[in-house]
Amino acid sequence: MVLFAIILGCLLGAIIGINAPMISYTYSSYLAIAIIAALDSVFGGIASVINKKFDMKIFISGFFGNAILAILLTVLGQKLNVDIYLAAIVVFVWRMFMNLGTIRRYYVEKWTDQLVKKKENKEESSQKQKEN
Repeated sequence: MVLFAIILGCLLGAIIGINAPMISYTYSSYLAIAIIAALDSVFGGIASVINKKFDMKIFISGFFGNAILAILLTVLGQKLNVDIYLAAIVVFVWRMFMNLGTIRRYYVEKWTDQLVKKKENKEESSQKQKEN
């Protein structure tokens, strides 16, 4: 179900993105930080599904909460003439890599287990053929 939602979201984003107007330079930093925060939430959601700890309320609140906090940091940084949003980028990207590592580790272990099972099944079938 989550995979279907991700695919649907990507397709809708691509269709809307093709027809969307260009974002002005003034708002590009806001959009960039919001996208990074949203991607962090998506990777966190996928990692929590893998760990069997997914909760839709936590995902939705984190998705919008992270994006809003990141945009507010960007606004504050522009008012103070300090690049505060860089701290948010570092944290969100670090968390994305941590979640991506969890996702990668899960699928590598799953793939390895399947290979081991196939090898064991081949060995069992070859032993049965030798016995006959």
